Amino acid sequence: MDILQAIILAIIEGITEYLPVSSTGHMIIASSFFGIAQEEFTKLFTIVIQLGTIMSVVVLYFKRFFQSLDFYYKLLVAFLPAVVFGLLLSDVIDSLLENPLTVAISLVLGGLILLKVDDWFGDAENTEISYRTAFRIGLFQCLAMIPGVSRSGASIVGGMTQKLSRTAAAEFSFFLALPTMLGATLKKSYDYYNAGFTLTSEQVNYLIIGNVVGFLVALVAIKTFIGYLSKHGFKMFGYYRIVVGLAILIIHFFIRPLTVI
Repeated sequence: MDILQAIILAIIEGITEYLPVSSTGHMIIASSFFGIAQEEFTKLFTIVIQLGTIMSVVVLYFKRFFQSLDFYYKLLVAFLPAVVFGLLLSDVIDSLLENPLTVAISLVLGGLILLKVDDWFGDAENTEISYRTAFRIGLFQCLAMIPGVSRSGASIVGGMTQKLSRTAAAEFSFFLALPTMLGATLKKSYDYYNAGFTLTSEQVNYLIIGNVVGFLVALVAIKTFIGYLSKHGFKMFGYYRIVVGLAILIIHFFIRPLTVI
C-alpha cells in the first residue's frame, strides 16, 4: 500500500460507511483492483480507519450521547447479536471476505430490495425505539457479515420493518455503528498482533491519515445522506448497487477475472 491508495480507500470508507451501499464491498473491490487486498496490513487498515468514521457520528450527534443511560442500554441490546454471530462465524466471514463475487451478488440482491423497501414499509412517523426493536435491528445488522450486504442498509431496513421512520432508523443505525465498528477494530487489531505482525512507522502514518480522511469525508456524507433520505427514499441507492454489482460481474466474467483478494 502506498499513500495515494491509503487516501483513496479512506475516501471510499468515509463515503460508503453510512450509506446503504456496503463500505466493505467497495473496499474489497477497490483494494482488489489495486492488487493489495491480500496484504495483511490492508485488511487491518480497512477495519481500523472505521474509527475515524465513528468519530464523525459522535461530533454530529454529540448531544444525543448525553440524553440518558437508556440510550446506551438499547445500543448494547442491538449490539449483542453481532457479538454472538461474529464469534461463531468468524472463519466463515473471513472466507467470504476473499470473494469479490460474493460482494457483486450481494450488491445486486440488496439493490433490488432497496428499490421496493419504500413501497413495502413507506415512511412511518414512529421515532421511539423499544428494547425489542433494538434487538431486532441488531439481528438485521448481522446480515451485513456477508460482504456487500451493507451494515447501514441492513440495520436501516431492519428499523423500517419495526415501523420506524426512515430518519429514525438511519440515525439509530449510525449510533449502532459505534460499538459494532469499535468491537471489530479491537478484534482485528488483536488478531493482527497475535499473529505476530508489527506496524512500521510508515504504516502507522497511513492509519493516522486514513482515519483523518475518513472522518472528514464521513461528516459530509452523513449530513448529505440524511437530507436526501428524508425526501427521496432508497431507490437511487438501489439502482446504484445494481449497476455496481452488475459491473463487477461483467468485469469478472468478460474482462478480468477477480480471482482472490
